[in-house]
Amino acid sequence: MSKTNIVKKDLVEKIYNEVGFSKIICENLVNDILKLLISYFKDYKYVKIKNFGTFYKKYKKERIGRNPKTKEPKIISSRNVITFKPSKLFLNKINSFNEKK
Repeated sequence: MSKTNIVKKDLVEKIYNEVGFSKIICENLVNDILKLLISYFKDYKYVKIKNFGTFYKKYKKERIGRNPKTKEPKIISSRNVITFKPSKLFLNKINSFNEKK
């Protein structure tokens, strides 16, 4: 596989080929899932998808960073970031791909 990134269009195409719904329905399905996932973070600190993994919302405080080229200090604003911890089943499946090579 030569691609390094998967975009939403790729997900829509894969669902279209596997399930057989129209491309419009597949695109709406992907958009709805992503909107739902994002909306959960308004009320919750984490979203767990069984046998896949857990997405965590973490707050990072404001801090001072430096431009690596000029060494000039710059303030990095406070923000929320999302981290992902895969489930053991997901990791086992990913690691089994390496064994087949």
